[in-house]
Amino acid sequence: MELTSTKIKSLNSLKGIVKSLKKEEKTIVLTNGAFDLLHYGHIVYLKKAKGLGDVLIVAINSDFSVKKLKGEKRPIMNEKERSLLVASLNVVDYVVVFEEETVRNILKELKPHFHVKGPDYTVETVAESKFSDSLGIKTIIVGEKKEHSTTDIIKKIEGLYG
Repeated sequence: MELTSTKIKSLNSLKGIVKSLKKEEKTIVLTNGAFDLLHYGHIVYLKKAKGLGDVLIVAINSDFSVKKLKGEKRPIMNEKERSLLVASLNVVDYVVVFEEETVRNILKELKPHFHVKGPDYTVETVAESKFSDSLGIKTIIVGEKKEHSTTDIIKKIEGLYG
């Protein structure tokens, strides 16, 4: 059985969607990450991100970019699986996969109102924050203190079954 989701879009199709949403005066929120092994921390963070606006777009790192950022053993799940899992969440309106190590190009193309990152960042440590500022996009940190991570889950599994 081949699973799909109408929430998963190309960057080009999202540009048109976002343009229409802005005409309707909707507030657009963008967040990004690997979302490898979806966990409780992701859910809390995504719910809080959605609470900042009308439309939540989640940009998911491609398998290629996850390997570059997190090492050869990652991702655990491929980009299609990760995209489908995130798209299945009610708080998520759209998902887009990106190849680069940062979301600068997506920020430039979509110009959301907010770029949201989780609690393992500060505004100063978000790689794109100065770039976002130059485009008039506000960088916001949301979520609970970082107590959940894919890396920690992997270590726990290795400890139990390794």
